[in-house]
Amino acid sequence: MWGVFQLSVITVIMKTLLLLCSWVILCNALPFEQRGFWDFSMDDGLTMMKDEANEDGSGLPVSPSGVVPTVFSAAIPPFDLCPFGCQCHLRVVQCSDLGLTSVPKNIPKDTTLLDLQNNKILEIKKDDFKGLTSLYALVLVNNKISKINEKAFEPLQKLQKLYISKNSLEEIPKSLPKSLVELRIHENKIKKIPKDVFNGLKNMNCIEMGGNPLENGGIEAEAFNGLKLNYLRISEAKLSGIPKGLPSSLNELHLDHNKIQAIEMGDLSQYSNLYRLGLGYNNIRVVENGSLASLPTLRELHLDNNKLSKIPPGLPDMKFLQVVYLHSNNITQIGVNDFCPVGFGVKRAYYNGISLFNNPVPYWEVQPATFRCVTDRLAIQFGNYRK
Repeated sequence: MWGVFQLSVITVIMKTLLLLCSWVILCNALPFEQRGFWDFSMDDGLTMMKDEANEDGSGLPVSPSGVVPTVFSAAIPPFDLCPFGCQCHLRVVQCSDLGLTSVPKNIPKDTTLLDLQNNKILEIKKDDFKGLTSLYALVLVNNKISKINEKAFEPLQKLQKLYISKNSLEEIPKSLPKSLVELRIHENKIKKIPKDVFNGLKNMNCIEMGGNPLENGGIEAEAFNGLKLNYLRISEAKLSGIPKGLPSSLNELHLDHNKIQAIEMGDLSQYSNLYRLGLGYNNIRVVENGSLASLPTLRELHLDNNKLSKIPPGLPDMKFLQVVYLHSNNITQIGVNDFCPVGFGVKRAYYNGISLFNNPVPYWEVQPATFRCVTDRLAIQFGNYRK
């Protein structure tokens, strides 16, 4: 019993001594002093981090073992790399839908794509794109731009794509970058294409300028001189005829939703490279015999929603024609040789689409041989004509 009592007393004494030592240590401890910005961020179990320069003079904190922690291996990025409110990633700066009234400042100099669409920008000033020599694509769609300084695009030495549709421009911007490949400027207020506006743009191959109040008289002679376009669209304008002097290199020409009344001899004589021609939604009543003969490589012909009363002449001689849109016209009769040539082996490519619906033609009277050069009967679309 006496031994057990002695053991209990010794245990109590030792616990009291331990508590007393802990209290003394805490009383003598110095308060925490923050010496560096990163002191609160360390959670690796180190009790102290000195904010002094290491041996190589880098100025980075080191652990007691002399190893620089991983958290200090990356420098803090500067705060002016991206304009306020924008998103920047991999040389792409996106500033769309922000209500901007002007081009933001401090755009990174290495930006390759700048997206400023869906804002309220009123004007493009001289130095708005200063230093952006690497810019590849500029998107200004759906703003309120009515004025562009003549020298605004001079710094853009590598610009290839300029999208400036849905604005209030009354003229095509001057001094476009020589490197430009694609220009989309539809739905503005452009009434005129002067003869020197595209001067020197040897790389341009696509222009989309529909939705402008452009008339035939507004296209000056030689306006497209020097251009080697593949694609041109002037739809939803006020054209009364097929414009003259368009680039002979064209592969696609779209003139739909205009007021064109006829296709006359010579209208298409210089476009021997066309493989798609869009003339839908016009007032075309006549296609003169021989007017399509200068299109030897044509593959698609869109003449829907016009006022044709018969199948355009010359279709059987077009060896590569595969798609013909003739729906929503006034066609009342279809002859057996209106689409296919006489004899075999003449046509190089058979039709895979002929639309004739919404015409007052009695389709039950059309002879089956009329479509002898069609790939499949499902490629012919008649439907019922209804007033």
